[in-house]
Amino acid sequence: MPNSRIPVVFVHGLWLHAISWQQWAQRFADEGYDPVMPAWPGEPDTVAEARAHPETQAGVGVEAISAACAAVIEQLPEPPVLVGHSMGGFVVQHLLGQGIGRAAVAISPGQIKGVKALSPTQGRATFPVLRNPRNAERAVSLTPEQFRFGFANAVSKEESDTLYEKWSMPSPARPLFELALANLHRDSPAKVATDNEERGPLLLLSGKLDHTIPDILTRSTYKQYKRSSAVTEYQRFDDRGHSLIVDSGWPAVTDAALKWLRKHIP
Repeated sequence: MPNSRIPVVFVHGLWLHAISWQQWAQRFADEGYDPVMPAWPGEPDTVAEARAHPETQAGVGVEAISAACAAVIEQLPEPPVLVGHSMGGFVVQHLLGQGIGRAAVAISPGQIKGVKALSPTQGRATFPVLRNPRNAERAVSLTPEQFRFGFANAVSKEESDTLYEKWSMPSPARPLFELALANLHRDSPAKVATDNEERGPLLLLSGKLDHTIPDILTRSTYKQYKRSSAVTEYQRFDDRGHSLIVDSGWPAVTDAALKWLRKHIP
């Protein structure tokens, strides 16, 4: 357990709200951390408001999300632990690579520039958004069926429907385009300083059954850090999908993150 209340910043991903971290925040608070759950630019205060006003997030990209999180971190009394899921998993890697934060846990992280692994399930999960280039300037919602395939394929349909009703909301599609096209652009905003040897420790967590960020992508991300001597570790949950931070199995993932942090945070 930390000797003081170290801040921990939770960064959510696409189609989930900042408050989707509330169970994690309580668990980390119980361990002595001080949780912060920053919203993305334009993100309303509730899921209901986000559904009613998708236009408030339209066109927001990864640079704006990362900058907003960095601004929150600047106001904290000491460097925080960073925990991110999906697109948030990309963001915490981006921040850590800049020397922001003392350690990071990236869960089913969005792929960084340099990752070239391909998966048919990822293509199916993202195609409904990427098939229309105009979506880059919109906030887009998933249908229950798309949520079931992309997020909640590892839980029952009943639980999937419950998670959809509770958490699914429109999200800006621009970040998905930016990460999907990262390897085609020299100055892509999806570039991460993977060779930074001065950064804090990084843990990559993956779900073997994940359709949106298949395990092969997380393993490929792990390999991108081979040129850095900084601590980088990878763990996989063989029975988990992309909804692993909000579905009924979330405590096991939280416990894995906390166990790793106890080892690496003095």
